[in-house]
Amino acid sequence: MTYDLAHLRKKEFPWAERGERVYLNHASTGPLPARSIEAIASWAAMRGQPWRISDDEEIAVMHRARELAARLVSASPDEIALTPNTSHGINIASRCLPLRAGDVVITPDREFPANVYPWMALGREGIVYERVPCTALGVPDEDAILSALDRPRVRVLSLSWVSFATGYTFDLERIGRACRQRGIYFVVDAIQGVGARPLDARACLIDILACGGQKWLLSQWGTGFAYVRRELVQELEPRQIGWLAVRDSYDFSRLVDYDLTWYGDARRFEVGTLPYHDLAAFCTSLEMLLDVGIDRIASHVDTLIDNAISRLHAADATVVTPHDPAHRAAILTVRVKNPARASEQLARAGIVCSLREGAIRLSPHLYSTSGDMDRALEVLLPEV
Repeated sequence: MTYDLAHLRKKEFPWAERGERVYLNHASTGPLPARSIEAIASWAAMRGQPWRISDDEEIAVMHRARELAARLVSASPDEIALTPNTSHGINIASRCLPLRAGDVVITPDREFPANVYPWMALGREGIVYERVPCTALGVPDEDAILSALDRPRVRVLSLSWVSFATGYTFDLERIGRACRQRGIYFVVDAIQGVGARPLDARACLIDILACGGQKWLLSQWGTGFAYVRRELVQELEPRQIGWLAVRDSYDFSRLVDYDLTWYGDARRFEVGTLPYHDLAAFCTSLEMLLDVGIDRIASHVDTLIDNAISRLHAADATVVTPHDPAHRAAILTVRVKNPARASEQLARAGIVCSLREGAIRLSPHLYSTSGDMDRALEVLLPEV
């Protein structure tokens, strides 16, 4: 079952319909749909006259954001903490999981820094951080990572569901089972996959998941969420303390009746006042994605990338991203002879993509068309 792509482009991304740009850079920053721009404008107008905004409206937009984020990862709203970015969610894991000197944390090598530095910093506390080497092509080595779980004192595996540079997509269910069998905490940076591909966090046995809203969720900077498995929530003490994280924080009539009793759900990990106008846009964008259907989005993007990979292989191009859809989301990375020149030529042709780790990265989304991909390949193929 498909969706009305032409209607979606015309209504939500009119600049794309007019051909102003071919935008294939969602792995960097996703554009706001028209409806989300309108939501921001509406809240900004109220913010200019703040007496128009009630406490109940602010609380309601937070509740709605948790509900929608939970639907994206097949979780429950009580397992969702709203965060300003992916890094905050990874820090919940690195600072709250019960680790001690000598414990080992593993990630793949060549991870995005948001999933490296929080773990690297634990070395000051005697916790050992190790990276598992990638394959010769630079993609994560899933079998080597699984083997590494049997090293002594491994307590955490943290990885990106989708590699930012290569598009390699992990089999989270397989890895989650291996971690659970060994009593290892499983932490996932999901920003490059959520919104472009379905995910069931509980089926994958994920303990903590972090996701920002500014890429595939087509939302504002400063929005995001963390999933914390329900059974784990009450075992973990927040290390960054927010006044809205305690049980009676919404009773503004008794704020100085101090009681450091955390919420019994993932709200205990939220820190301070959140950007309500941005959360309104976050909700609006997520509603659009969920209405279209993440399965249908994934199928559409798979078709675009399948066709592109076939053309690239026919030209003997070095495609870094796996052809196997089971290990691929919505990122297509290809190596060319002169990546800087290719990047410049794409930009001159009005095609927005990224140069990452010496390769060209194309990342289409739900409103991208085969014509968009064809225009990019017309520029790229002579460079392979």
